[in-house]
Amino acid sequence: MSPLCETFPGADELNRMEPFYPLRVWVCDACYLVQVHEYVRPEHIFDIQYPYFSSYSVSWLRHAERYVDDVVGRLGLGRDSLVIELGSNDGYLLQYFVGRGVPALGIEPAANVAAAARARGVPTLVRMFDARCARELAGAAGAALAISAGLASWPREGRRPDLICGANVLAQVSDLNGFVQAIAELLAPDGVVTIEFPHLERLIAENQFDTIYHEHFSYFSFTAAERIFAAHGLVLFDVEELPTHGGSLRIWGRQAASRRWPATPRVTALRAREAATGVTTLPYYADFARRVEDTKHNLLDFLIDARRQGRRTVGYGAPGKANTLLNYCGIRTDLVAFTVDRNPGKQGRFTPGTHIPILAPDAIDRDRPDYVLILPWNLTAEIVEQMAHVRDWGGRFVVPIPEVKVIS
Repeated sequence: MSPLCETFPGADELNRMEPFYPLRVWVCDACYLVQVHEYVRPEHIFDIQYPYFSSYSVSWLRHAERYVDDVVGRLGLGRDSLVIELGSNDGYLLQYFVGRGVPALGIEPAANVAAAARARGVPTLVRMFDARCARELAGAAGAALAISAGLASWPREGRRPDLICGANVLAQVSDLNGFVQAIAELLAPDGVVTIEFPHLERLIAENQFDTIYHEHFSYFSFTAAERIFAAHGLVLFDVEELPTHGGSLRIWGRQAASRRWPATPRVTALRAREAATGVTTLPYYADFARRVEDTKHNLLDFLIDARRQGRRTVGYGAPGKANTLLNYCGIRTDLVAFTVDRNPGKQGRFTPGTHIPILAPDAIDRDRPDYVLILPWNLTAEIVEQMAHVRDWGGRFVVPIPEVKVIS
């Protein structure tokens, strides 16, 4: 049982009833898509005060800028092109297209996050992306939508983008088939779609169970993603394996009728590797729950032993994944006194379910703990670099996933 991972209660809400939902993961024995049950509609999740802002991670901004450098050169994008990002958040990615003079439009359902993107000079449409949105953008209604988003240069007859991109948005889609079909309807005949998502193979191999939470409805192998896109006339012609989020894939797709982008050897190689690993067999998934329990017990053993030795542990970060970890393990302020986060919108609030206070990062300097538990473990290198002075008083960093590791 777990609360929604992106709902951070304030001090005045701690005595109110907090909704918890079963967090169970299922795999389809026909297409091998991994999913959780949908208890809450996306419209509720991405409300006006959605707390996640991509730009607070320096390493993620570097990742976004590298992507823009690559795709602009590879696709030959320029002032006459159009890029649309789905789930564009606070403009963290599209700002680099705008800076290069490439027309760009973000589609973001969270109004407060979209406002931050517009303040950064990134035209952003506040709505969910679906078939209706795609048809309106491609047709006569597109000009009015573009103007409302802050992008004035839009032909009256509609516009279909040369590039549709999205990072960590596919997992948050409720109507997966409708979403991919909308991409196919909007994409230009020779356009390209790139989508990034955490790779299921890495999630299972490295026990990354904390990346599973209610706001993420689906979890993808390349095999499952290829089947979904093919069902809607989109061919995946390339795939990259990325280090982000503990190991991600970036898939490159085109319209099935287009012959501009031939398939690369990486597609065949990854498809074959997943098959050899067992992604399309149920026994591949059967051992996951037992290993997750082992990780939980090992982390609790470490934190309890540290407490008994009189050592103090605090956290760094308050990402969604942390709340799966904290709630599943039952970790509260008796084991982790507080956590910190660079996002001012989370500071002064509490982690859902476990009610660990979230403070500004300088709280660690004042507290001088023995251990700093890195909750966004996928950003370990960035955090250790930012907080290197923790070593000045003998403090050490602890990484919980894939296994408990102390960085001395």
